Amino acid sequence: MTFVIKWLISTLAIIITGYLLSGVMVAGVWAALVAALVLGLINAFIKPLLIILTLPINILTLGLFTFVINALLIMLVAWIVPGFDVKTFWWALLFSVILSIITYALNQTLK
Repeated sequence: MTFVIKWLISTLAIIITGYLLSGVMVAGVWAALVAALVLGLINAFIKPLLIILTLPINILTLGLFTFVINALLIMLVAWIVPGFDVKTFWWALLFSVILSIITYALNQTLK
């Protein structure tokens, strides 16, 4: 049940963030549901590998390279999921930051 609640929170956060940013297009609820699921899977399996592989540059940039990894993963989700589109890398970077803030706020609200 926890998985479903987190999935719905991520979906709502994607819809809200897509509404706030003009460079991100979410076609509807189904696209947001699929994007949240794919993003969750990518964050669970691919992101840890990328963090480990880029550990030296992450240390040099004091962890700021993680933002770049997040933006690239958002662009990967946009490439995989039809109905979810991100125009540029900078929109993906801004989307990932705002998505994190909104997801955190929604999680704190529902606790």
